Amino acid sequence: MDSDVERRIGTAVREVLEESDMNETTEYKVRKLASERLGLDLSQPKYKAIVRQVVQSFLEEQKAKEDRGKGEEEEEEQDEEEEEEETGKKSGGDAEYTEDGDLIICKLSDKRKVTMQEFRGKPLVSIREYFKKGGKEFPTSKGISLTEEQWSVLRKSIPAVEKAIKKLESSTI
Repeated sequence: MDSDVERRIGTAVREVLEESDMNETTEYKVRKLASERLGLDLSQPKYKAIVRQVVQSFLEEQKAKEDRGKGEEEEEEQDEEEEEEETGKKSGGDAEYTEDGDLIICKLSDKRKVTMQEFRGKPLVSIREYFKKGGKEFPTSKGISLTEEQWSVLRKSIPAVEKAIKKLESSTI
């Protein structure tokens, strides 16, 4: 790939990141805004990888700046909290990705994962089973992919699901 194109993508992505509210932006939004600025479709896998790398680098730089601004005591407290949390996820800039470049949100088991992916320019939350072949993991057709709207409905329904689980558990005792 042309290094000039990589440089232009990197510059555009950094500009978008610097102008963005980091509490509300997503990699998808950054890629979309940078695509508009460049007049280039950055959803292609070769460009997605560059965007992801620039975003990761930017976030790591921001974290390093933030860490330098903290006192030793705050850093020790943060380290202790991170050690206590055992969620199965990698923290901060150590995000994990599937073979297809989808962000792994969490691993539900050895064979099931929750990932974020993009399909036809739209983000999807995917809960899917995976299989191993030749040392690599691949998604199976067993699972579900939810649009942002569907995910929102499911997320709002979680308390009802938890209530139903408790009711079933108490009735089977």
